[in-house]
Amino acid sequence: MAKPKPLTQATGRRKRSVVRVRLYHGDGKMVLNGKELEEYFPEPTHQIRVKEPFKVVNAEGRYDVHAKLEGGGPTGQSDALRLGIARALVAIDPDLRPALKREGMLTRDARVVERKKYGLRKARRAPQFTKR
Repeated sequence: MAKPKPLTQATGRRKRSVVRVRLYHGDGKMVLNGKELEEYFPEPTHQIRVKEPFKVVNAEGRYDVHAKLEGGGPTGQSDALRLGIARALVAIDPDLRPALKREGMLTRDARVVERKKYGLRKARRAPQFTKR
């Protein structure tokens, strides 16, 4: 049997994490890298964060989410997934944009780790100065 065609696809990024999201008609099942949401993100705060876009637009249980997550840690990945889901919902129905925008779910958090500079111990931390 052929795989059903996704309604839409979207990408979310945060820190070093990149997430590719596909939304299908369904009953709210989330498959992340082949695992269920509760198995992939055991921390309840991450689970709540991922489900937020559906809650804002009253679409809980209407779409299945299939996502490939790469890079970063759990917080970066959950925030990237949240952005990807929000973008996918807007692609399905542009009327949802104002509600998601108002909640700040369509804004990409551009904060990334600053690179280390030569002559310093970290990005900004200089070596300890000794007078004598």
